[in-house]
Amino acid sequence: MARSLNKVQLIGNLAKDPELRYTPNGNAVCTFTLATNRSWTTESGEKKEEADFHRIVAWNKLAELCSQFLVKGRKVYVEGRLSTRSWTGQDGQQKYMTEVVIDDMILLDSKTAGSATVQPPQQSHPVRQNTTQASQGQSQQGTNDAIPEQENTDTVAPDDIPF
Repeated sequence: MARSLNKVQLIGNLAKDPELRYTPNGNAVCTFTLATNRSWTTESGEKKEEADFHRIVAWNKLAELCSQFLVKGRKVYVEGRLSTRSWTGQDGQQKYMTEVVIDDMILLDSKTAGSATVQPPQQSHPVRQNTTQASQGQSQQGTNDAIPEQENTDTVAPDDIPF
């Protein structure tokens, strides 16, 4: 059987702020619109420009990150796949929507390029402690040799943390 490929890569600007929602199962889903521009020159020398708008969908942790860091106007790179879904509208007509379901997003501009200021994420894990001393102390139990304790060089002062 022949291989197939469904891959989309876009670079553009957010047309509006992202919307974060949660499914009944608790999965995060974030949607936003990405605008991409195309420019060309006609045969008569006239410059033309056109914008395309793409509906982008992110799931789970990526969805939460998108809602936290993206704002209208930010320039981003997204990578994912095309997905077309269909449903029957209230008028009984079959409706279709094509979306880009992303699995990667990279911010391409500075934090202040959008309409809001983005705060850095809070540190979610404690500073790593030196476990070497504890393991050495356990292995030294039962020996009569006096070994001086090593100096703990893994501790980090609060002033050393860059954020």
